[in-house]
Amino acid sequence: MAAQEMDNSTTWGKELWDQFDNIATHTQKGIDFIERFGGFIRDRSAIEVEYALKLRRLVKNYQPKKSKEDEENEFSSLIAFKNVLKEVADLAGQREVVAENLQNQVLQGILLLAKNLREERKKALNQGATLTQSLHTQIGTLDRAKRSYEKAFREAEKAIESYHKADADFHLSRADVEKQRVNMNIRNSQSEDAKSEYANQLQITNKQQQQHYQIALPEVFNRLQELDEKRTRGMKEFIKRSADVEYEVSPIIAHCLEGIVKAADSINEKDDSMIVIEKYQSGFQPPGDIPFEDLSKPDPDAANNSQTHNSSTGLNHMTGKGTTKDKLKKRVGIFGIFTGNKKILEACINVKNNLSTDGLKEDFSDLPPTQRRKKLTAKVQELQQKVAQEQAASDGLMKMKGVYEANSMLGDPRTVEEQLNESVNRLDRLRHELLRYQKLLEQANNQSFIQHSPQSNRVIQNGQRSSRHSNGSSNHENSHEDNGEDHPDDAGSLSSSSASPESGLGTSHTSLPGSGQGSTNEQPMNEEFYEADTPLGTCRALYPFDATSEGSIPMSEGEELQVIEVDQGDGWTRVRRFSSKGWEEGFVPTSYIECTLYA
Repeated sequence: MAAQEMDNSTTWGKELWDQFDNIATHTQKGIDFIERFGGFIRDRSAIEVEYALKLRRLVKNYQPKKSKEDEENEFSSLIAFKNVLKEVADLAGQREVVAENLQNQVLQGILLLAKNLREERKKALNQGATLTQSLHTQIGTLDRAKRSYEKAFREAEKAIESYHKADADFHLSRADVEKQRVNMNIRNSQSEDAKSEYANQLQITNKQQQQHYQIALPEVFNRLQELDEKRTRGMKEFIKRSADVEYEVSPIIAHCLEGIVKAADSINEKDDSMIVIEKYQSGFQPPGDIPFEDLSKPDPDAANNSQTHNSSTGLNHMTGKGTTKDKLKKRVGIFGIFTGNKKILEACINVKNNLSTDGLKEDFSDLPPTQRRKKLTAKVQELQQKVAQEQAASDGLMKMKGVYEANSMLGDPRTVEEQLNESVNRLDRLRHELLRYQKLLEQANNQSFIQHSPQSNRVIQNGQRSSRHSNGSSNHENSHEDNGEDHPDDAGSLSSSSASPESGLGTSHTSLPGSGQGSTNEQPMNEEFYEADTPLGTCRALYPFDATSEGSIPMSEGEELQVIEVDQGDGWTRVRRFSSKGWEEGFVPTSYIECTLYA
């Protein structure tokens, strides 16, 4: 209560009645200070906007690139990082909200308050200056009245003194004495009038001065006090409001932080390890033990190679041994396929024409078995969806055509017929492609023989070559070097550069040796050459195949052929057939045939 009474009695008008200039300076500094606080809010808002902009740029720069394969097999750490980026983007949005609210709710209020305070202060100071000037004017009038009174009083005293001197002087005439008396009376009258004017002005001045310092000027000072207190209260409210702006977005920011923590908790290292297995599992079996080769014993393979080389001079560009069901032989490769730039260009063109948009073969025969089955399954599902969509579109066109035929006022049926024919043609193509990939998937699922990786086959093959060199069969391979043909090792290193179903080369194995001298698409073979070879089974062509590269042979749909070497993971099967020209041997795509192997 005492503090309240003290507040009510303590005012600028009472306590600072004589501090007009200091009050004016203080209020000016207060307005300048709140304007400076407004500048602080403006700069802080700009920093918030810049911070939000940089956060958004950060999210954009670190956004992972999207790919279909990554969407199918996304690691939990990658998904968590994407969620973190989303939460950071939301945090940037909240900083923008803070900046906007600071500008609209705090900065605008500060500027408006400063403007009003400046106008009110100007009015109060002008009124105070007018009151002070009026008081000073009255005091000046009082000073002039006082000086007039003092002058009249001195002249009256002087006139009285002159009269008394004249009256005492017997040498002056009566007329002179009377003249001095009249002058004395006039001066006394003027002195009394000046005295009365001075008294009147003094009374007016005292009254105005009392009114000025007790009523008028205190009112001005109190208005300035209220103005300054209003500024102080505004400062308090604006500081609180700036904090409330942060409080309003704090629940959303907390939710974003909880989302980041939740994203971190969703990371599962075991699931990511399983995704790696699903993504890169080949399905190949690990390679078996490399057999020991006793160099002191004769090499039956070298003997067979020598016998084959001597059996027919026209077969120096073809392999001299078949593949039996007891022991699968490795294909040696097309050594001369890269002997000319023209052939390289043709092979590259064939590869490009048979690749899909993701760089893989259309039948995915260049992938390991497990990955190929996954790709084929996804392709079948994709085609099934396309067939369903196209079927729905075709049914809709059929209904529309029926409606137009029933009521020609609604439309011309012929306008729909062309679209319907195109839809039917697309549907037939999609169904044919779906059937093809379903057969490929069924074939991939029914493969029962053990497959080894191309890398393991290459290791074993290199070991066999080393063995043959040491057993005297190197003479035959040296003859290739003498003829300027590629060495089998070199051919093996080049085999991975071709990935076309019609290139005659697989991803890890080569085709027929010595094919660098002319085309060997169809080469007649001697029947006696295969007397010792037992076919592994038979196969039937599911689709026609045109051999466009060396080492492969053409076949027509439904044609029966003998299987002499099964697909070893490179997408190609070696077959032979008998024609009027004799035995023909070469490679055909595994996905184009249906094999029946002997038990």
